[in-house]
Amino acid sequence: MALHTNNHTSMTKPAAVDVEAILRDRISRREIPPGAKLRELPLTQEFGVSRASIRQAFAALEQRGLVKRVPNQGVTVMALTAAELFTIYDVFELLEGLCARLAVQNSEPGSWRDLVDLFGADLEKSIADGDCDRLFDAIMTYRRRTVAAADNPTLSAFLDSIYDKTQVIIRRTLVLPGRAAQSFKEHREIIAAMQAGDALRAEALKRSNMRTAREFLVRYIDFVL
Repeated sequence: MALHTNNHTSMTKPAAVDVEAILRDRISRREIPPGAKLRELPLTQEFGVSRASIRQAFAALEQRGLVKRVPNQGVTVMALTAAELFTIYDVFELLEGLCARLAVQNSEPGSWRDLVDLFGADLEKSIADGDCDRLFDAIMTYRRRTVAAADNPTLSAFLDSIYDKTQVIIRRTLVLPGRAAQSFKEHREIIAAMQAGDALRAEALKRSNMRTAREFLVRYIDFVL
């Protein structure tokens, strides 16, 4: 499957430095699906940059494990196997737990009122009505807040790399039978521990949340991938 450039581009072209970030976002959202081929020429035309800039973006994406370059065949978006996904989730659990603990340790008790309110009755009703997208957005807000509060660039870089590969998978997992309600309950308990300043409990609860997510992946792997 070849990638085609958009027919409509804005008057202002993205800066060359943004090309890699834009392609990362498209790949992580599966706007460019696994198996798609990335072509230099259409991308140079879309972004208004040189082929050298596109190649630099490809190299950065390859380093993140999002694409593979094969001589004489071009650049292809990587597809995760089930085994690779489970391996990622084993590490994901540890890093998410660490992130929750560091976020609490770096914050005053009571600092998480915005998340307490976000994961309140209104969101619970939306989930009961089948609005899993709203829950996904709330979880992404939780992640941004905790990563920022953890204030650990190395941890942030590792998590960014995992999010690039799992964003669509997380969204698909939330529509599995019973998962949205369970994930909501788990996050509300995590945030309650954070609000109380209990770093170790927040870490343990977040790791438990990641393990139950992995269990759903095992059960429904054909749908998720």
